[in-house]
Amino acid sequence: MIEREKLIKKIIERDRKIIFNDASLKPLKGQDIDSPEESPKIIADFTEYSPLHKGHLHCMKQAQKAFPDSLFVAIVPGPTERSGRGLPYIMTRQARARAAVAVGADVVVEGPPMGIMGSGQYSLCLAKMFKALDADIIPRGYKPVDGFDLILERISMGHAVAPRPYKMVDLDTREVLLEGKLQEDNYVIASLSKSLRKIGFDFPNKFFFVKRIEGVSGTIIRKSVQDNNLDKVKDMLPPETIEVLREEIENNYAPLHNVRSEELILETVNKTSRDDLLNLSLLNETTVNDIIDKRPYNCLEEVIKSISQGFSTHHKTRVLSSLEAKVDKETISKYIENYPSLIRVLNYKDKHVLQEFKNRIPHRRLEIWQ
Repeated sequence: MIEREKLIKKIIERDRKIIFNDASLKPLKGQDIDSPEESPKIIADFTEYSPLHKGHLHCMKQAQKAFPDSLFVAIVPGPTERSGRGLPYIMTRQARARAAVAVGADVVVEGPPMGIMGSGQYSLCLAKMFKALDADIIPRGYKPVDGFDLILERISMGHAVAPRPYKMVDLDTREVLLEGKLQEDNYVIASLSKSLRKIGFDFPNKFFFVKRIEGVSGTIIRKSVQDNNLDKVKDMLPPETIEVLREEIENNYAPLHNVRSEELILETVNKTSRDDLLNLSLLNETTVNDIIDKRPYNCLEEVIKSISQGFSTHHKTRVLSSLEAKVDKETISKYIENYPSLIRVLNYKDKHVLQEFKNRIPHRRLEIWQ
């Protein structure tokens, strides 16, 4: 575990520099050019792949089957290696990108640093990435529930749907489409439609909805990886994912989903001034006061106990991610304003595919991950 903690510290310190650099980098200006008719369509899918399981693969293959001769571009988050819930991913984004290409993705690009953003902020960044990619098709897996078909129908029409207290509202017609709350995967779809509308990206008939398959559990998969028992979940994972996981485990690069940099967190909570803590992304006055009142801290468990639960279910884990990354609110704001200042390619199928991808977005700055 100590070696993996060192790896996490190295990743976060590197990614912090990436975030600050991208925040200061203005996107290229220029008139977009319509792609030639023979250019492939872009299927753009945002998925965490933590890890890539047969549910993800099913969504990918259904989209590729419906839109053959298209480029499948996977958007994989991103700097700090933390989810929107503030939880560490099972392995690095390089490894997750490698698994995506191995099962059929053409190009994998880096998404935003979800773990240090609010849900609305990273939804906005995702929308801006879809626009930057000039996405033709946006596949999304969903869980069937009563009343959700109407929401999918409205989004397919290009309507924005937004959550209001205990209801979902069509922002175009002001109709209440569903009473109550949506589950997480379904909520992401509605939130994305609202963000796409906000940035002026027209999306009628661009969403491709795929019903989630049964019998796949990311929680069970991650527990089995932690227990070094991949055979238990071999029916849930493509063999390509299992191969990448085994390689990462052998190199002590995985599993990472329970690993935090205790060193970075303790340094932040013990040495950072109150004003600087207040300026950190996702931290509010109550949380900062709780942290200061109980310092100094000697271990991560003491820090976790000092953080009050907050309104969000994942408040504590999100605060821990912010304390690790130590990125201020102003930088996050600039990052979102300029996003994507460049499109960072994490992996790709071959040079021909990469050139096709470049040809589709000629007025975007690309960086190939090294």
